[in-house]
Amino acid sequence: MSAGRKSENTKVWTTLITNTAYLSGLLTLEYSLRKVCSKYPLVALYTDSFPAEGHAALDARGILKQRVPYLLPSVPRDYSNDVRFYDCWSKLTPFSLVEFDRVVQLDSDMLVLQNMDELMEIELDAPDLAGNGDRVFAASHACVCNPLQKAHYPKDWIPANCAYTAQHATPDAAQTTGAPATAGLGIPNGGLQVVNPSQAVYDKIVAQLATSATSNYDFADQSLLSDVFSGRWVTLPRGMNKGKKSTMIRRTHGGRR
Repeated sequence: MSAGRKSENTKVWTTLITNTAYLSGLLTLEYSLRKVCSKYPLVALYTDSFPAEGHAALDARGILKQRVPYLLPSVPRDYSNDVRFYDCWSKLTPFSLVEFDRVVQLDSDMLVLQNMDELMEIELDAPDLAGNGDRVFAASHACVCNPLQKAHYPKDWIPANCAYTAQHATPDAAQTTGAPATAGLGIPNGGLQVVNPSQAVYDKIVAQLATSATSNYDFADQSLLSDVFSGRWVTLPRGMNKGKKSTMIRRTHGGRR
């Protein structure tokens, strides 16, 4: 942990903060977790780019914090159309936090609407499986409908390839059960990830960051996870991580990180 307060909890919420642009969102996220009476604290994962005034704001509110490295791949990808994705590689650092038994990573533009402490109990692979099991982490599917028709998004990001489209015939079940990890394009949304930290899993991630494959990853962290652990993750229903009509989470900035 940082030189500030230390958590005695073995299970925590985390969120990445690299600059003050998302600071107000982080403060709101932390408040919303307390308001829904979560038993677990939020730990702000900050990089060296996070300025002193940001630290002062966290300290004033007693929010736990921990330094993490700013991750970048060895072969860069041009994200000039969506510069927020440069920061997203560092959202993979929760896999390295082996001092905790369970980490649930949340984007700092999220607002928690109801208690979801059950995420701390979802069955995942034990760390000693080293990322070779079928339940490496849990997440919701990324919606690949591209409703805003962004020209730089992949051509196969269309409703027909969206995992949520596969659930249209069973809308009630879709509220509580995620589509199979292989449904649609099989890409997890990086905005909410449930992790049993494991050095071996993190080593796999870091090794992948050192390959040229990253030059083909349109969406940084979530592209890497869908490649390295294809079909071997636990799916959460969309209500755990979606937009303004969500049941568990609301986006305050309207998008992922």
